[in-house]
Amino acid sequence: MDKDMAMVFIPAAHATEPLSNAELSREEETQIDIDDQAENNKHINLLAITDQCTTGETQDNLSAVITHYVHTLNQYNSRNLGYPTNQDFNYDALAPLLHFHLNNAGDPFLGSSFSLNSTAFEVSVLDWFANLWEIKKSEYWGYVTTGGTEGNLHGILVGREQFPDGILYTSKDSHYSIFKIARMYRMECVKVGTLVFGEIDCVKLQTSLLAHKNKPAIINLNIGFNPPTVGTTMKGGVDDLDLVIRTLEKCGFTQDRFYIHCDGALLGIMLPFLKQAPRITFKKPIGSVTVSGHKFLGCPIPCGIVITRLKYINALSKDIEIIASRDATITGSRSGHAPIFFWYAIKKRGLIGLKNEVQKCIMNARYLHDRLRDAGVGTMLNEFSNTVVFEKPLDDDFTRRWNLACKGNITHVVVMQHGACGVRDRCRRKIVKIGVNGDEGDGRFRLGVKASEKTRIAGWVRLGERSEDSVWLWCEGKYIWRDPFDERRRS
Repeated sequence: MDKDMAMVFIPAAHATEPLSNAELSREEETQIDIDDQAENNKHINLLAITDQCTTGETQDNLSAVITHYVHTLNQYNSRNLGYPTNQDFNYDALAPLLHFHLNNAGDPFLGSSFSLNSTAFEVSVLDWFANLWEIKKSEYWGYVTTGGTEGNLHGILVGREQFPDGILYTSKDSHYSIFKIARMYRMECVKVGTLVFGEIDCVKLQTSLLAHKNKPAIINLNIGFNPPTVGTTMKGGVDDLDLVIRTLEKCGFTQDRFYIHCDGALLGIMLPFLKQAPRITFKKPIGSVTVSGHKFLGCPIPCGIVITRLKYINALSKDIEIIASRDATITGSRSGHAPIFFWYAIKKRGLIGLKNEVQKCIMNARYLHDRLRDAGVGTMLNEFSNTVVFEKPLDDDFTRRWNLACKGNITHVVVMQHGACGVRDRCRRKIVKIGVNGDEGDGRFRLGVKASEKTRIAGWVRLGERSEDSVWLWCEGKYIWRDPFDERRRS
């Protein structure tokens, strides 16, 4: 790997926000959590809707409940480090729109007979993404979805309609929605193994393709972060689109016998702003792309977008008289507010603003990775990812407090715009202080698993049934994390 490529956005010196010296002890933090929980329990009783609510609640009481809930959210939000949702947004300017029910039922390009819609905003957003992914306005179709899962539902449905007898191929570490979709559509699904970094193993994909050469291939590729799976999610891996296309061609699949859906999730909107990053483009033989809007852009409601080729839509669509539009979407009624949030977020930032935010997330992820590694914590970070993976601390209270997503023996921090360096540094120091064995002040990093769960393989120790989940080395009487990326950079 070219070292310069890997470090293209990493500055020589890392600037961090000033840190407060007045950090709370573990006992003080625990007591605050207990007090907050007691206060929360009192307010939970106020949420019940009972038969006594005959005359309606007073506005003062309703406001008190909401005020307390906002306080609770602020407490959680300050330590929300494990999930890919950008909380750094302000849509106060859109507050007047909450006085309207906006519904974008039907085809956004045709409009509908329901006049309270935002399809003009929706089409503007779709045009922007079409340009980002390099497909002409006259050749694409899409819509604003409720999130990544609906985008996957639509993209894979388009593929299934093109190839009714096609087999769905996806990595075994794909988002759980992919396997749910296969069940819903009653599609044959082949789970393909992954590499240690989380991306699909194209050698195993080739074996599977050759075993089913008589049927078309519908490929789901993971281009971004989508909780809660291990490979592309926990490790921030990116499936290699170009290598998958070459594998299909090598196995004799011409472009009229395969369909590729790209699940962009978080990274789908970030990669176009990173130099040397894999390109997601319709100039390559892909059929559809979906991303989430609430992840990188940030939005108070879950939302997403799906783009596909216009030529595929006729097989899915049907004219609906009652709405005077075409039904080509998964859901009927669709939020008219979500496209405006999308539009506002993109318009306010502009291309330069988006690029700066992407680079800041990548740089801060590298900073966190380096500081953890310097402290002796086993950690890894994919080249174009903002997901820092490290050993799971055995202190469950710690992982809950910092809202960390855990899977098996690993956990991660997703470095988003709202995660100030000071907050991440405080979390990092707590990790170093307690150690992964849960003994405060120990500072050593060992994995707390039973000896029976460990299997020695030629000096390396692989934990659990899935060897690619975590790789450890027995060294000086303890197990330590092997950082594959360090070895890849040295090679």
